[in-house]
Amino acid sequence: MTTPRHFIDLWKLDGATLRLMLDDAHARKTARKGWPQGKVDADAPAKDRVLSMIFQKNSTRTRFSFDAAMRQLGGSAIISTSNDMQLGRGETIEDTAKVLSRMVDAVMIRANSHADVERFAQVSTVPVINGLTDKSHPCQIMADILTIEEHRGPIAGKTIAWVGDGNNVCSSFIHAAPLLGFELKIACPAVYHADLHDLARAESLQGRVSMGTDAKEAVKGADVVVADTWVSMGDTDHDERLAALEPYQVDDKLMDLAAGNGVFLHCLPAHRGEEVTDEVLDGPRSLVWDEAENRIHAQKSVLAWAFGAIG
Repeated sequence: MTTPRHFIDLWKLDGATLRLMLDDAHARKTARKGWPQGKVDADAPAKDRVLSMIFQKNSTRTRFSFDAAMRQLGGSAIISTSNDMQLGRGETIEDTAKVLSRMVDAVMIRANSHADVERFAQVSTVPVINGLTDKSHPCQIMADILTIEEHRGPIAGKTIAWVGDGNNVCSSFIHAAPLLGFELKIACPAVYHADLHDLARAESLQGRVSMGTDAKEAVKGADVVVADTWVSMGDTDHDERLAALEPYQVDDKLMDLAAGNGVFLHCLPAHRGEEVTDEVLDGPRSLVWDEAENRIHAQKSVLAWAFGAIG
């Protein structure tokens, strides 16, 4: 039996594979220009394929983008929350994986626990895609890189500044940096630092990744500035987070320290007036709406790769 192509964490793949997906995403998006959203890509790499989508966390962009992606690839999707399934009543991850492997062609999971996705993938005989966990968000970073390259050219050699909580999205940027050749400068309060194991892995791969507490130093000269919500789903320290992260708000003054053509990204939803001001989010340097749309195009190429249609 062929080993399924799982897409769990970027660091488990190589730079050439990520580059292949990104190039495919660029090509697919260009080829669709002017098409209605429901029209199927010419090669229909997911024809007759079914994707199962399991949500333990609420979702807008992940849910709609994966559904649209499968339709554009010529396939279909079955969407369920864990509470809709016996998974929500105590059926094991492993038993669920065995059953779904016989019913669908791939599974996308947006999960509370990263360990649950890894356990699912260990048993599944079809590809498993991480749609977000507490540890990483690889699909988001693929869309972010796609967006940067659309507007500013190849990602290799660029400098990205991450400002705020060293969370799961930050982790996936750390995973990508040594594989795709960009510099990542992280600024976060010490109490909400980025994952130290991720940083150590990046260092072992000669990645240009650094972490400090000064937002201005991180943003100075950066090509891209990235922020995310300060309080994520499941966080219970709301007031403490707001107090610690207040100095990390991205406003026009902070963006002015970036490179002259520096741009702003945010995976959304944004808490306007907290991690970012309206002026930045809605301003000319913001690429967040392209970034949101590009979840479709990046994930189409992840799916095409998972199905063996590319690479």
